[in-house]
Amino acid sequence: MAAGILMVGCTAAPTQMTVLSVVIKVDGKEVPVDVLPGASVKTALDAAGITINELDKVNPPIGSALTDVTMITVTRVREENETRTVTVPFEHQTVRNESLPEGQTMLIQPGENGEREDTYRKVFEDEQQTSETLVKSTEIKAARPEIVMIGVRVPFSSIAIQGHLIYLSSGNIWMMEGATGNRKPVVTTADADGHVLSVSNDGKWILFTRKLKDSEPNIINSLWLARTDKSDDNLINLRVNNVINAAGFIPGKDVTFTYSTVESRTTAPGWQSNNDLQLLRIDNSGNIVGSKEIVSTNSGGVFGWWGTRYVWSPDGERLAYARPDSIGLIDPDSGQTTELMTITPYQTTGDWAWVPAIGWSPDHLSLFFTNHNQDPAVSTQEQSQRFNVSALVPRDGLKLEVVPNTGMFAYPVTSPWLDGSNYLVAYLQAAFPDQSETSRARLMVMDRDGSNRRVIFPAEGSQPIEPQQISWSPAPEENIPLRIALVYQGNIWFVDPYSGNAQQITGDGLVSMLAWR
Repeated sequence: MAAGILMVGCTAAPTQMTVLSVVIKVDGKEVPVDVLPGASVKTALDAAGITINELDKVNPPIGSALTDVTMITVTRVREENETRTVTVPFEHQTVRNESLPEGQTMLIQPGENGEREDTYRKVFEDEQQTSETLVKSTEIKAARPEIVMIGVRVPFSSIAIQGHLIYLSSGNIWMMEGATGNRKPVVTTADADGHVLSVSNDGKWILFTRKLKDSEPNIINSLWLARTDKSDDNLINLRVNNVINAAGFIPGKDVTFTYSTVESRTTAPGWQSNNDLQLLRIDNSGNIVGSKEIVSTNSGGVFGWWGTRYVWSPDGERLAYARPDSIGLIDPDSGQTTELMTITPYQTTGDWAWVPAIGWSPDHLSLFFTNHNQDPAVSTQEQSQRFNVSALVPRDGLKLEVVPNTGMFAYPVTSPWLDGSNYLVAYLQAAFPDQSETSRARLMVMDRDGSNRRVIFPAEGSQPIEPQQISWSPAPEENIPLRIALVYQGNIWFVDPYSGNAQQITGDGLVSMLAWR
């Protein structure tokens, strides 16, 4: 009998599976859940149907394995931005000025608070704020400082003067009339920018430009009138913007002036000149009663983006122009241009252009100007450092070099008629003519034919003056001699053109520009 083998299968008895009971604290409640030992925190959260947001905090971390941990804490985190409007207090500034009696004060600009928007990022954990961080601050309105002028002792004796002398000091405009001690503020807005400063023959009107803080980005400045014989509401907005290179009253025409405009640009120097010339006529109240375009918008030749210089003759009948590449005349009635001579344009290699300074003789027949000479030693004549004072007599077609090697900022200006037959010419002589772009200068005077040239200011051994357009006084009167006015180290000085004797007129060091008529 075959042996039989009986195989009996063995089955293991079922065992009790071990689970881990976990409590999840979330959203203000406790949620129990059972998971296998070693499962991740995320598994427990998923089993409980709990969604975790990006900023939420989980303890233990969401990728941790659960072994003996029985509590998971979920902290809900959220962020929000809050914008707050903040008041920016204005500053208090004090300006010392000798034009006021000692101790007297004058409010020349009222203060005005500014506004700023601050944006904060706030973090909340389970709806409790835990942090606050400033992330952005935006100026809505700039604060305007309060400026108070306080009078200080005048250290210089008052002397008689003819005409009206106006000057720019700390953005304000003052006028001297009758005597240097007789000074009064005309414009106290502290925002005159110095691009235009002109006084009418009768001294009743001042033409100037203002840089307004609240202007639109494409407005560089605006043209204004100020009435000198009124203390209240004396400012008139002409509604003309962006006047940089040329503006002023026409000699002999108290209520008529011309100006030229530019277009604002984001690139240096901040504008593109229109090279135009506009005329406005006002009545005794400052209302515009007439206008005319003398020169329409044009390219202005080489480097014309900088702008054309326009100068009226002393009788207000003839009009000259100067631009980087030429000098000529303009018919005020027709606007027709007559080129008198070409100029080799100077290559500045910077964001500015050199324009010849021009000035009429008192007989309206000659033009004195700064000319650009060629230099055989340089390969590119546009970079020549040779400049001179020359004269043109348009009627006779004459061109004469009067003073060689003066530097580019000579600014020749003729005096009024002397004895009805003669006049003087003042100009600046660069201390270093071959580096005249950065050189200071000395004030020179010569006779009309270029003879008798002499240095009259400053004294030997003193620091030279900054390049500037100097001003002659009006024609001398009985007991009031002829003088030259200039700004030296922030103060007005008078210089006798014959003796060179100089008198300091102001002492606060705040003057930046003047005009005398």
